[in-house]
Amino acid sequence: MTSSTTDAPRPDVEPAAGATTNGGGPLGVVKRAFGMESASVLVATVALILVIGAIHPDFLDPRQLRDVLQQSVYVAILAAGVAFLLAMREIDLSVGAIFGLTLICSAILMRDGWNPWVAVVAGVVLGALLGLANALIVQVFRIPAIVATLATLSMFRGLSLALSNGQQVVGLPLDHAFFDIFGGRVLGIPVSVLVLVVVAIVLTFVLRTTPFGYRIRSIGSNPDAAAFSGISVARVRIQALMLMGGLAGLAGMLGLAFFGSGDPNIGSGFELLAIAAAVIGGTQLRGGSATVVGAMLGAVLLSVVTSGLVYFNIPVNWSSFATGAVILIAVGIDSLLRRRREARAAAAGL
Repeated sequence: MTSSTTDAPRPDVEPAAGATTNGGGPLGVVKRAFGMESASVLVATVALILVIGAIHPDFLDPRQLRDVLQQSVYVAILAAGVAFLLAMREIDLSVGAIFGLTLICSAILMRDGWNPWVAVVAGVVLGALLGLANALIVQVFRIPAIVATLATLSMFRGLSLALSNGQQVVGLPLDHAFFDIFGGRVLGIPVSVLVLVVVAIVLTFVLRTTPFGYRIRSIGSNPDAAAFSGISVARVRIQALMLMGGLAGLAGMLGLAFFGSGDPNIGSGFELLAIAAAVIGGTQLRGGSATVVGAMLGAVLLSVVTSGLVYFNIPVNWSSFATGAVILIAVGIDSLLRRRREARAAAAGL
């Protein structure tokens, strides 16, 4: 007679390889959140800022640095969700399109007289529902998420263009408290940056200390072992894609508060930047582990690169090439350093 299993982690089941336990208390959580990868990205970002500032002192102006942070917020939130997906060997290529579609839909609702707060909640919920749609497509048609979301990327982007007639959505109630609060600053710091910090804390807690986070990492470490231990891979995949969609919706609302209008082309390319930021931040493509803080810092690093190129008068036509080259160099260096650490650890174990 066999005992029934549930998808909750059992104390008698060893965590899969690469997964970490929840021990260590709050201090342990902090140490894991700001691990080696996150620290490396932070050091690289600060070093790059100082190098650019040494050549162009204006770059170190507090207002310029504030703008760099502001510009990184949207990709940083998306990168945090991507880190969850990569940790379980999944990917969502439609996140930029979800960002744009939720922004457009909420802008249209506000323009048509809806209370902005209701429209904002609707935007976040819409993002989660679009994530659910992605998950159902993956489950029903049994196709990889990367293929399904490549298709929905075009579908969601097309919806944004169709709903807006290819034009900016204007005429929003910019004097409403929503725009004043989330488009404003507190002690000189953009509120969107403060929201990013809160999101980082919450998602790090979720990833490192909750059963959902444990299942994410266990599936990424060994899907077969996770399923054998009673974890519902399909259910966790649906939850992760819904989380990703909800985060894209949240980022879209912050973007709407800042820009004050809806551009149907906004968010184009954000999906690749979010993936790059997560990888640069230390989230491994092979799954099993992730760092939310590292992914967000990776987005800040990319924002520094993009802003720094302007100071070096790099033509717009070459900016994408330069950004891609920086991403490739950063990922390559990180890979070399990781292999060197693994080689040293293996040698020490002999």
